[in-house]
Amino acid sequence: MEGDLMRTRGAMLLANIITGLTLGYTVSNIGFGDYTELNRMFTFRDLRMLLSFAGAVVIIVCAFALLRVRRTPGRIHAGVIPGAVLFGTGWAISGGCPAIPIVQVASGYLPALVTIVGVIVGMRLCRWANARYFHLDRGSCGL
Repeated sequence: MEGDLMRTRGAMLLANIITGLTLGYTVSNIGFGDYTELNRMFTFRDLRMLLSFAGAVVIIVCAFALLRVRRTPGRIHAGVIPGAVLFGTGWAISGGCPAIPIVQVASGYLPALVTIVGVIVGMRLCRWANARYFHLDRGSCGL
């Protein structure tokens, strides 16, 4: 039993590593890890990236419909909207969601290290502020 569980965990870890490396390679090579590309998307000067994201959403919606994946009912708490605004603002300023700076550093763009430190500090501040002041249900986010 324990050997089967370890093989399953090991297989999942290997699959996640391969998928992550493939995604990082792809994102980097199509230019989505480039700050200039992200800036062009957020300022609507180049819709290529925005349309790519929209296309990805359409594909996943279709896949979920075909697989009959249903969202479990949940509630949206008071931290969702300000959190989404902060996330989007940070993304626009830094040039990437939390995964992109890792791709940028791997591509040799060392200023992205500042973004990675900011993400870590922001997560810790959020955890601290929530525990001290807000006491919001973290749901599946696991702050």
